[in-house]
Amino acid sequence: MSSSDHTSPGFEITVAPSGRTFTALPGETILAAGIRAGVGMPYGCKDGACGSCKCKKLEGTVTHGAHQSKALSDEEEALGFVLTCCGVAQSAVVLESRQVTEEGAYPIKKMPTRVSLMEKKSDDVMLIKLQLPANDSFTYHAGQYVEFLLRDGARRSYSMANAPHTLSQGIELHIRHMPGGKFTDHVFGAMKEKEILRIEGPYGSFYLREDSAKPLVLLASGTGFAPLKALIEQMQFKGITRPATLYWGGRRPSDLYMMDWVKTKLTEMPNLRFVPVVSDAWVEDAWTGRTGFVHQAVLQDLPDLSGYQVYACGAPIVVESAKAAYTTQGKLPEDEFFADSFTSEADKVAK
Repeated sequence: MSSSDHTSPGFEITVAPSGRTFTALPGETILAAGIRAGVGMPYGCKDGACGSCKCKKLEGTVTHGAHQSKALSDEEEALGFVLTCCGVAQSAVVLESRQVTEEGAYPIKKMPTRVSLMEKKSDDVMLIKLQLPANDSFTYHAGQYVEFLLRDGARRSYSMANAPHTLSQGIELHIRHMPGGKFTDHVFGAMKEKEILRIEGPYGSFYLREDSAKPLVLLASGTGFAPLKALIEQMQFKGITRPATLYWGGRRPSDLYMMDWVKTKLTEMPNLRFVPVVSDAWVEDAWTGRTGFVHQAVLQDLPDLSGYQVYACGAPIVVESAKAAYTTQGKLPEDEFFADSFTSEADKVAK
């Protein structure tokens, strides 16, 4: 359905400055309506926990479902900010969102996939590859994610770690074990190659903005490396030579679970630099590289970020700390900070 279809009651949502419009049905969140209409607005957890979908309401009335105050505070709500993932229009609404995709989002599909490879990258990270159905036309932007549809109706989101041009080898995902986690306990326990899983996607507004020539900071914590790996592959494939520095942080060196892959790319891509950062190395790790928090390492090297684009991915605390520090101290324009916050089920319940 599009905004021109008035057979169903609903409210028109207009997104400035692009002028894109779509209709939200009664009770439907603004984000769900936008996705249904193919209007790509920014979002992350879709559950009121991360704040990635926050935007300014210019006109109209929106009521919010349950959400965390760190995603949207009472003060922000009073100033007219909304979370589209849990905001429901009560009238025609005009929003300001600069990350709307003009190019028409890729269609979201549900499909069965077969586990074609399982490879343990560290004690708690599993690389899996999913084989897509033959003749399937699934495609996505490097940096987007898919959701697993579990038998009980639950969903789990994982970023695709390979660029779309490599899809003939399947979808690559990096899954961290969260002990007690319904899905990750299965991945690290009973899952076997050839298992059939159902996925839906692509989702997310985290992908490289190719209309800019600004140098890039790629900031990852833990498995937040996955979508940035896809971005790096995409840059190499398309011959994008913008200077890019990957800052990858973990507690211990083993958390940087694909260092060899990064080192190979450094030899192939003269425009790419790499700064690994470890926060809690043990003596036996014999770590001689950078230490501390990865988001702070960026500001130590680049105190003025005003001419950069930043792509940050990983634990919510890292993404939130980075955005706060870079846009104030580092003078980074807010609309040049793109993020995908890896919100776990534990993060979501803390509403």
